[in-house]
Amino acid sequence: MGKLEIEHLIPRVRGGSDDESNLWLSCSLCNRYKGAQVEAADPLTGDIMPLYNPRTNNWDEHFSWSADGAKIVGLTPVGRATVVALKLNNEVAVEVRRNWILAGWHPPEKLSSD
Repeated sequence: MGKLEIEHLIPRVRGGSDDESNLWLSCSLCNRYKGAQVEAADPLTGDIMPLYNPRTNNWDEHFSWSADGAKIVGLTPVGRATVVALKLNNEVAVEVRRNWILAGWHPPEKLSSD
């Protein structure tokens, strides 16, 4: 997983800018899997959906953790398409999460809005 790098939410090859509103930190694997994609097929319906945008979408609405906390589960068409397109449950990511679980660092506790 390694160092985080700057991702363009809308890639420059798709007309995205270098404006801060279009930038996000991403692990290098996710950023490479994403490439120039801005949408992907929902594996359940086959519908083409926009990829999850962390600046405008709520994580808890689109994703949850598997019972063991090692995998990301897509809850919506956007979430499912993003999990597949970015290969969020690739072997390396799942193994890293399993080690984080053993260390007590994962899954993240849900932040309270209280």
